[in-house]
Amino acid sequence: MPSTPALPRANRRAIVAATIGNAFEWYDFIVFGFLSVIIARQFFPSSNPTVSMLLTTATFGSAFLMRPIGGILLGIYADRAGRKAALSLVILLMTLSSAMMALTPGYATLGIAAPIIVVLARLLQGLSAGGEFGSATAMLIEYAPAHRRGFYGSWQNFGQFVAAVTAALMGALVTRGLSASTLDAWGWRLPFLFGMLIGPVGFYIRTRLHETPASHDDGAHATLAGQAASTLATVWREHQAALWIAFGLVVASSVAQYVLNVYLPVYAVTQLKLPVSAPFIVLMVTGTLRMILIPLFGLLSDRIGRKPVMGVAMALYVLCIYPLFLWLVAAPGLPRLLATEVVFAVLMAAALGPASTALAELFPAQVRATGLSISYNVATTLFGGFSPFLVTWLISATGDKMMPAYFVTAAMIVGLIALWPMPDMARRATGVRFGASNRTPSR
Repeated sequence: MPSTPALPRANRRAIVAATIGNAFEWYDFIVFGFLSVIIARQFFPSSNPTVSMLLTTATFGSAFLMRPIGGILLGIYADRAGRKAALSLVILLMTLSSAMMALTPGYATLGIAAPIIVVLARLLQGLSAGGEFGSATAMLIEYAPAHRRGFYGSWQNFGQFVAAVTAALMGALVTRGLSASTLDAWGWRLPFLFGMLIGPVGFYIRTRLHETPASHDDGAHATLAGQAASTLATVWREHQAALWIAFGLVVASSVAQYVLNVYLPVYAVTQLKLPVSAPFIVLMVTGTLRMILIPLFGLLSDRIGRKPVMGVAMALYVLCIYPLFLWLVAAPGLPRLLATEVVFAVLMAAALGPASTALAELFPAQVRATGLSISYNVATTLFGGFSPFLVTWLISATGDKMMPAYFVTAAMIVGLIALWPMPDMARRATGVRFGASNRTPSR
């Protein structure tokens, strides 16, 4: 693996600003997923536990209904007003959503109003999260030197696993440190309160950023100043092939992450009958491994290209996931769960390290945030956020504990199909400025 380069101060600040917001977004989603069993009892009580879980996972998925809307509105805003303005607004909306989740009394106190407020909080979270990926990725890539775009872009996904490790640590602390009655009564709120405190820190950091350097924009500065419009019609008409490629790649990555990370604690407890603390230990170990590997695979993609790194990872996913799940289900236990997730952690790091950069390189700078936001959020809405719900329902309907393996395998095949026509910008000359060198594939 190539060595990690030293970064200028302004570039380090941009990476921290992008990472903390992305971590905040994912932390909130992951904590909700981890605590779904408790949230189901608090806000969606039912005599049938499966019905309660289906309502809770559906609420989790409802946030994704707002992500395309947030992606469109905030993506266009980022392309017009600037990455800094959009990212500052996004983190304020995230903080409000987390506060609603942390402070809302349960169904026993508020009645039907309680689940309604929770659903509204998830919808607001989805709206804010919809604008995060496109704006933050665009900013990272536009700060990057031409030969280090893979490395810079990798920090977008690095933030997701900062969130995963932090969420797993909080989950382990509350599940192991509090009694079951205390956890049900108020302990489950602590991770959300912690997340709510991240918001002001992230807002402060983001408001101190400079706008992305004009030398990387190649005309995007005029767009950011509001002198040109980025419209949905333009993106669809001129960059339709890029949208489809990005959509397929995000389907693969989002299904893998939501099934193998967010849904894992529910699956381990309800299907494998493991202790409630077991998956949190696994996710802390494997999340840390992903954090270490993702920037290294981003660097590797700067050397050999995005497609070889991502393609090999997705192909190995297809080959490995079924036998690993079969082995796990045959004799469930913490060692097997850890071993399985370590393999997935390495493959996920390889697939995600170059992914943000590969997606950003599909779009020119003046529509980059919009194009990224549309493709990313539509794919995560349809195939990411509702993955826990769909897998829960499929297992309930069929009794087959292998459903997660089937689901992720199908998604990886979609990703490989999308990867095939993707242009690999890392293999092209790096002396041309990024905004000018991007040529969107045409249909």
